[in-house]
Amino acid sequence: MPKRIASAVWEGSLTEGNGTMRMASGAYEGPYSFQSRFQEGDGTNPEELIAAAHAGCFSMALSAELGKAGHDPESVETDATVHLDKEGEGFTIKRIELRTRARVPGISDEEFQAVAEGAKKGCPVSRALAGVESIELDAQLAG
Repeated sequence: MPKRIASAVWEGSLTEGNGTMRMASGAYEGPYSFQSRFQEGDGTNPEELIAAAHAGCFSMALSAELGKAGHDPESVETDATVHLDKEGEGFTIKRIELRTRARVPGISDEEFQAVAEGAKKGCPVSRALAGVESIELDAQLAG
């Protein structure tokens, strides 16, 4: 199986320093800082990249599970919100919200909900994030 590699460089102190994250594929390279992570500064942050990974993984997992159930989707669009919360002296991710909208001809909402829950549990990124207390799913069929 393939390995995926990313790297980060940080220079300076926590609050005054800055860094760059990059994917080995070259698909992304960008800055991050204390402000972009814990406030509303320019740049990205690890949690945003986790959200992107989770949204992408879940969308693919849902498409696969729908296909296995005999309902190939026309489209699946997912937003992921990662909540970074202060806990004691540090921070933790306690909750992730997945919001997906899918256009799937011929499927009932009941079957869609069951397939979506299965995709959430089976998605490799969801499994990697098993330590997160709550991964919530709002799945809706698009009209």
